[in-house]
Amino acid sequence: MIGRTGTSAAAYAGIAPVADHLRAIVHRTLCEHPAGLTVDEACAIAGYPRYSLQPRFTELRKKAMIRDTGQRRRNVSGANAIVWRATVLDRKEAQS
Repeated sequence: MIGRTGTSAAAYAGIAPVADHLRAIVHRTLCEHPAGLTVDEACAIAGYPRYSLQPRFTELRKKAMIRDTGQRRRNVSGANAIVWRATVLDRKEAQS
């Protein structure tokens, strides 16, 4: 927690207990959609607000559990959004 402000430390402490659960939701949702999903698409499917799940994508990417497919689709704001895919699907396909 070095370098965290009081408010960011409080926010981290507040989300830490549920972060594992939310990461699992994102990962499971991506595993159920092999073609990949944008953050907005995953949030809509999982039924969670973007502010709850978007940070989990960054965490899962850093853990190499998801990857950028190189594809882009428009999100709700009209901007191009990354299409994410669970890397476990890549490994399963490689074994087939």
